[in-house]
Amino acid sequence: MTTAEPTPEVEEESAVETARRQLERAATHLDVDEGIVERLRHPRDVYRVTIPLERDDGSREMFTGYRAHHDSVRGPYKGGLRFHPGVSEDECVGLSMWMTWKCAVMDLPFGGAKGGVVVDPKDLSEEETERLTRRFAEELRPVIGPMKDIPAPDMGTGPQTMAWFMDAYSMQEGETTPGVVTGKPPVIGGSYGREKAPGRSVGIITREAIDYYDWDSEETTVAVQGFGSVGANAARYLDDLGASIVAVSDVDGAIYDPDGLDTTDVEDHDETPGMVSGYDAPRSLTNAELLELDVDVLIPAAIGNVLSGENARDVQADLIVEGANGPTTSTADRIFEERGIPVVPDILANAGGVTVSYFEWLQDINRRAWRLERVHEELETEMLRAWEAVRSEYDARDVTWRDATYIVALSRIAEAHEARGLWP
Repeated sequence: MTTAEPTPEVEEESAVETARRQLERAATHLDVDEGIVERLRHPRDVYRVTIPLERDDGSREMFTGYRAHHDSVRGPYKGGLRFHPGVSEDECVGLSMWMTWKCAVMDLPFGGAKGGVVVDPKDLSEEETERLTRRFAEELRPVIGPMKDIPAPDMGTGPQTMAWFMDAYSMQEGETTPGVVTGKPPVIGGSYGREKAPGRSVGIITREAIDYYDWDSEETTVAVQGFGSVGANAARYLDDLGASIVAVSDVDGAIYDPDGLDTTDVEDHDETPGMVSGYDAPRSLTNAELLELDVDVLIPAAIGNVLSGENARDVQADLIVEGANGPTTSTADRIFEERGIPVVPDILANAGGVTVSYFEWLQDINRRAWRLERVHEELETEMLRAWEAVRSEYDARDVTWRDATYIVALSRIAEAHEARGLWP
């Protein structure tokens, strides 16, 4: 594999900058009205709220929350809520744009949204987290609802957070409304298979990519950065197919075994924090070293911007499948394209989460739960349908996998905008 001569790298970019660059690049491949493209460069609304919280010691503290609505031409807004100190308006806008593309490429009747609270959840007791969640739900109540905007879990939140959120909304509305959020526990309207769905879809898409390049899955080596809910489930799915998972990592470090790790024996970071980096493996690595291993498939499944202009030329993987949201900067994308390293994008690979959220929404509306087997069958069907649409564009045009994915998404969104027209 040849490596191009180094060029000056300009880093780092925000999520919204990345999302806009990806939109504009996709638009060059399609005959889309410039007015629609300009509309999609901006969110429709961004809500900023102040959330008062009574701490356990009786003191009061104020927190800032956001909810960005990007585009709803295809249906209600859909997207996660995160509790994280790095939450910002720009981040929410960028991630809401990705949700618009993700829903469109999966052909789901949703638009994109994202939100969160600027807080470190590790600094909150369970009781404080519940109070913060319930008050946040009340602050957002005018702009959310089963037919308006349906939040879901994200970084720092989970099924219990969604249960509190749904209960707070329902109490104020005067009726139980399970469809206001997805990612809830199944006992109150959640879908079986929801938590593992993003990782499972990464596994499915990686399987299809391996087959596309005519590799033998049993001879394929895989490194996974971020052995949490997404990375661990993707790794275990591929392990079951016979692939060799040679390296995984958590926030503290990575482990490496050239003969392959037993992914069922390594507990993921969500199950037991520190278990990955503390596991007895032949070799320990840093997260940065894992990204540069000589493997067939690299799956960055932790956080954004881990593949950048600083390390893209040192990546030795033959294929990258994005498990996290936005793990590759535009600079790194350009370098991978120059070097001939294909990158299957996040908005396709990890779309299992929003897809099963759609299934959950349907179950809530119809008040009829699906068996886990049906969820898996339906997810497989939808992921393969999306893969075939993207693969068709990839084969028909001289574009990257990311371009092909955005072409599918943008063409569907633009068609919907054209059909609905512009309100006078």
